[in-house]
Amino acid sequence: MITLSDIRKDPEILQLVNSANHILSVIGYTDHGPRHVGYVSRVTADVLKQLGYDDHMVELGAIAGWVHDVGNAINRENHGVIGAQIMYQILISRGMPYEDVCKIVSAIGYHEEQNGRPVSAISSALIIADKSDAHRTRVRRGRYDPTDIHDRVNYAIRSNALIVDREKKLIRYEITMDDTSSIMEFLQIYLSRMRMSEAAAHFFDCRFQLVVNGMSVNNLGGDAAPSESSVYINTTE
Repeated sequence: MITLSDIRKDPEILQLVNSANHILSVIGYTDHGPRHVGYVSRVTADVLKQLGYDDHMVELGAIAGWVHDVGNAINRENHGVIGAQIMYQILISRGMPYEDVCKIVSAIGYHEEQNGRPVSAISSALIIADKSDAHRTRVRRGRYDPTDIHDRVNYAIRSNALIVDREKKLIRYEITMDDTSSIMEFLQIYLSRMRMSEAAAHFFDCRFQLVVNGMSVNNLGGDAAPSESSVYINTTE
């Protein structure tokens, strides 16, 4: 079996990850390099694990998370579809079984807000992981621009946490922001991403809750507080 460790060490894939990140830096985007794809890889795997999927599915999810943004090395527009095409050829050439390759590339191809949707367990976990990476560490070092809303929003986020409560069928995303930005600005950027995360949670027969500065933004009604059995699969301070 090809593992995440194999993928991370693959020089062709690493070059694509780094090239994609460099190009997005040139055109003014926040971090999309090893930090971002490492976060998405880890969280995708953890979501699947906490929801009861087997080790093989968890590993495929981790791989999908690591390579989900390589299409940006070609173009930002439709980078999901482009990345899926690139990775299909690479993964097949590395000897990965066709069935596993198809699970990974469909998740990559459907992760964008513009034309994506949850189509599988891996794609749903990937969407939730990708859209939850909002934090001040996404702002590139030495490049903070207070006039840029993406920099301003991400830099204002001092902590975030993603919680999976299997007992209550709840996926909860919590962020804490300072007053250098606002919930309104966060929603200007992230509303479509949070809607996509809601749809992804529904694929797992779960509810998705967004909590900003202790306030539930999408009021779920009923008992939406995490239970004692809930698991914080990611916490960033």
